[in-house]
Amino acid sequence: MLAHKTLSDDLITEETFPIRHDWTKEEVSALFALPLPELMFKAQSAHRIYFDPTKIQVSTLLSIKSGGCPEDCAYCPQSARHEEKIKADRLMAVDKVLEKAREAKAEGATRFCMGAAWRSPKDHDLETVCAMIEGVKELGLETCVTLGMLNLEQTLKLKKAGLDYYNHNLDTSEEHYEKIISTRTYQDRLDTLAFVREAGIKVCCGGILGMNEDEIDRASMIKSLANLPKHPESVPINLLIRVKGTPLEDAETIDPLDFVRTIAVTRIVMPQSYVRLAAGRTEMSPEMQTLCYLAGVNSIFLGQRLLTCPNPEKSSDLTLFNKLGLRIADKMVEASA
Repeated sequence: MLAHKTLSDDLITEETFPIRHDWTKEEVSALFALPLPELMFKAQSAHRIYFDPTKIQVSTLLSIKSGGCPEDCAYCPQSARHEEKIKADRLMAVDKVLEKAREAKAEGATRFCMGAAWRSPKDHDLETVCAMIEGVKELGLETCVTLGMLNLEQTLKLKKAGLDYYNHNLDTSEEHYEKIISTRTYQDRLDTLAFVREAGIKVCCGGILGMNEDEIDRASMIKSLANLPKHPESVPINLLIRVKGTPLEDAETIDPLDFVRTIAVTRIVMPQSYVRLAAGRTEMSPEMQTLCYLAGVNSIFLGQRLLTCPNPEKSSDLTLFNKLGLRIADKMVEASA
């Protein structure tokens, strides 16, 4: 009997994992259906072609304006529409943000991300955010902001201020989207991403798992990300934090191996992107996180808070890194090709 032929029988090159923008849902679903050893091998092979698999890029995320958001995202405690919500506060002062950025740099972060709970920013607030971006850049950190929907004029202002990345997640599949959000459309999100690209800003865009979606939805979301005109430079994959008072507080828990499979498929179809293990790591065991790193994760958020939600202590991350032989990357680099 002939042995089962696997990818290991072939010479693995960049041609093995080409950069594509024409994925079908069926092709992505077929990756999900692979035996886990085969899927993990493909993911690790794709990872090694474009990145050093022992290095992890570290970012820090700060909420510069929390609560009071008019959107109705079912997962978010910052929505003003939910029964229990975070009290709205004012936009942070620039000097306070720069103080946090200095602390983040001292902790090893190479990118400083700033998030505001807005549907879209007002002009006077955008000017303040631009001052934050300029100040963070002067500290030698990469900058990223997430401010909601933007028009082209706003993205050009952010680019002029020196913004490196803009985060605007698709959240889920287009088919599942209306069950999660009704106050903006999927096309609204795609339009903002197009404006960001047109302005010459890099894209940070991913989704959230565990929102009662199924595997087909996960495949559809990844297909949508991979078929953008250019792959997002960063793809954050979040595990839903089920917050009391939000419509998804009783969402069904996703199986850890299903989460790992999603990471692996993301790595395979977007091999040049940084895949970030984002929110929800407090709900993951060290073993689950280890599988995520093996499946292609090469970026995390470091720090006790992610916007308004908890994040693992730095010491626990460093302990796991030491056990796995992983190192914090000293700077952000383009994927090798």
